[in-house]
Amino acid sequence: MEGKAIKSLEQRVTRLEKVVFGVGEKPKKKFNPEGFSGPTGGVRLLISKGFFKKARTAPVVKTELDKNGYVYRIQVVQTSLNRLSKRTGPLSAFKQGGKKVYVDRK
Repeated sequence: MEGKAIKSLEQRVTRLEKVVFGVGEKPKKKFNPEGFSGPTGGVRLLISKGFFKKARTAPVVKTELDKNGYVYRIQVVQTSLNRLSKRTGPLSAFKQGGKKVYVDRK
């Protein structure tokens, strides 16, 4: 009887630890500049070159991507910039003069 009670308590503690401490959760993806394929890869290439030291708008980014051989529509570039400027992404986005600009996250 005591063995069952102890086993039950151990199972409960294990479940609580998973909930409280997040045991078994996958680690979040970190920025990896190695993959430069697709529109997001093109933006990552620009990040690795230091292009976003100054604030840049989406049309300026599109022009620079065109120069590097990444030819995409502005909507596709905008989507890539938005995805890379989320809370855990390498870029930060804000409005400057009524236009959305992107810069390296500090």
